[in-house]
Amino acid sequence: MSRKREWIGVDLDGTLAHYEKFRGIDHIGEPVVDMLARVKAWLVDGKDVRIFTARVAHDGTADKIMESHKAMARITEWCKTHLGRVVPVTCTKDFAMMELWDDRAVQVEKNTGRRVGFSTRGHV
Repeated sequence: MSRKREWIGVDLDGTLAHYEKFRGIDHIGEPVVDMLARVKAWLVDGKDVRIFTARVAHDGTADKIMESHKAMARITEWCKTHLGRVVPVTCTKDFAMMELWDDRAVQVEKNTGRRVGFSTRGHV
């Protein structure tokens, strides 16, 4: 069995693009400059970078699928404008994901459940 190429997941809202509140599926904030530079450098280095966002998740109903397609189109435009290329977009982890950069994630030490760093929401 061949091993899938490792990839880096980067959250869209609040990590790669400024986000204060949801303003509709068509609105994506301006780039977070430092994160945009990091992603561009990874791409130049040949890394597989994917946008990881709930915007493209759906429950199988027709209207949610349509909303997901609309979000995908808007994210594609945003990528072309700010990254100069389209990168894959997903809402799903797999075993090839080696890192996730996300403003909501709290890292835990492998196999211990111990938090690494802190939670911005104050959870212990």
